Amino acid sequence: MSEAKHIHVIGIGGSAMAPLAGMLREQGFRVTGSDSGVYPPASTLLDSLGISFHNSFDPRHVQPKPDLVIIGNVIARGNPELEEVLDRKMPYRSMPEILEEIFLPGKHSIVVSGTHGKTTTTAMLAWIFHAAGKRPSFLVGGVAENFGKSYGLGGGEEFILEGDEYETAFWDRGPKFFHYHPDDLIVTSLEYDHADIYPDFEAYQLAFRRLVNLVPRRGRVVIWGDTEESGPALRSAAQKAFCPVETYGFNARNDWVASDLSIAGDGMRFRATHRGTDFGDFEMAATGKHNVLNAMAAMAVAAGRGIGAEQIGKALGTFRSVKRRMDVQGEIGGVLVVDDFAHHPTAVRATIEAARERWPGKRIWAIFEPRSNSMRRKVFQDALPKALALGDRIILGGVFRAQQLGDENRMDPEAVAASVRALGREARVMLNSDAIVEHLVTEAKPGDVLLIMSNGSFDGLCEKLLKKLPATLQLTGEAKAR
Repeated sequence: MSEAKHIHVIGIGGSAMAPLAGMLREQGFRVTGSDSGVYPPASTLLDSLGISFHNSFDPRHVQPKPDLVIIGNVIARGNPELEEVLDRKMPYRSMPEILEEIFLPGKHSIVVSGTHGKTTTTAMLAWIFHAAGKRPSFLVGGVAENFGKSYGLGGGEEFILEGDEYETAFWDRGPKFFHYHPDDLIVTSLEYDHADIYPDFEAYQLAFRRLVNLVPRRGRVVIWGDTEESGPALRSAAQKAFCPVETYGFNARNDWVASDLSIAGDGMRFRATHRGTDFGDFEMAATGKHNVLNAMAAMAVAAGRGIGAEQIGKALGTFRSVKRRMDVQGEIGGVLVVDDFAHHPTAVRATIEAARERWPGKRIWAIFEPRSNSMRRKVFQDALPKALALGDRIILGGVFRAQQLGDENRMDPEAVAASVRALGREARVMLNSDAIVEHLVTEAKPGDVLLIMSNGSFDGLCEKLLKKLPATLQLTGEAKAR
C-alpha cells in the first residue's frame, strides 16, 4: 500500500465509499471511481475534491491498470469492472480493509455500533472531541452537519468510526466492524435487522458478541443498560467483554443516568449523573429521548478519554446532528416537509414521537417507504403498523424493487395499512411518489408536518413536494378568496 499511487473505487457513490475516496485523496493518492449513478452528497464531495468518476461500470475504467482497486460491498460477481479486476489479477481490497491497513494503525479506535442511533452518536462523538481540541479523525455513515461532510482526518490520537454490522464484501461475508479493532466500543441497541444477511436474531446477536470479544482488556465497552427495554441481547453481548463495561440510560441502576428531561425549543434539556454523582446539566438541539440516549453514550466515552463536563456541554449545545435525521427540507404555506432516514419499526416509532415533541399540536403525516432489505421482506410486517399508527395520517409507498422478492417473502403494504386502520388511523398505500405528491398537495393543510421516512431517495419525494406545494397552495388560497 505504501507504493500505491492510483486507487480506483468500484461503487464510489456509496455513503461510506465516497468519504473513503476523499480520505485517500487527502492522503495523497490519485483516486478515480465508478458507480451506476453518483448523486449528492457523494457527487458534491467528489467534485469538490477533484476526484473523477464514471456514472457507469465498464472494463475500460480499470485500464490502464490501477495500483489498487477498492470494491464496495454492493458490488457482486458479474460486474464488468470486477470481472476485469479478477481476470487481470489486480490487487483489490474492501473498504474496511483499507481503514484497517491505512487509517487505523497507531490510533485509538472508538467504534459506535448497534441497530439504532449509531450514525448520530458517531457524529456527536466526533463533534465533542473536535470541540475539546482533540483533533479526532472520524468516519460517519451520513453527512455530519457540524463538519459539512462525512469524514475528517484530524491527526489526533482518536479515530471515531460508525461500526456497521453489514457484510464487508463479496469475498468477505463477515461484518465490517470486525476490521475496526475497537479500543472503546459503544453498543446502542440490539434488535433484529438485515434479514438478507442474518438468517435469525441469534446470528445477528452473535456478530455483536464477537465484536465485544475483540475489545482489549485496557479498553472499554459502553452499552445501553435500560434492561426492561434493551432486553437480554445487550446483556448477553456484554458478558463476552474482557474489559470494563459501563451502562447508560434512564434507569437509576445504570452507571450513567439521564433524568429531568424537558423540551427546550427544538431540543432537549436533561441532567446526567455518573455512579450517583452529579455530572452536569445539558442542553442540545437534537430532539427526542433517543437522542438523549445517544448523548449519554457519547458522554460516557468522552469522559473516559479525559473530556470534562463543561466541554461536553458546550459541544452538545452546538451539535447540529446528521443530514436526513429529522431534517427540515422546507416550509411552504404552513406545511412543513421533513426528511428522515428511519427504516426500522423502532426507528419509525422514535422519529414520530420526536416529531410530536418538536411540533406539538400539529398533524403528523407518517409517509413511509419499505426500502431496506429487511423492510422489503415480511420480517417487520407485524411490528410496523403499531409504529406508524403513532402518526395522524399514514401513507405507505410501494415496496422498493418488489419484483426481486416472491410473494411469500415480500412485505404486503396493503396488509400493513389494514392493520394501521384497525388501530384507528387513516392509512393508504400509494405505489409511486407522483401519486403521493398529488394526494398531499390537495389534502395537506397549514400546520401539517409531512414526515417522510426512507433509507433511500423515495424517488425524489421531498423535492417533488417542495416544487408542487407552492403552486397548489397558491391556487387554494385564490379559490378561497373568490
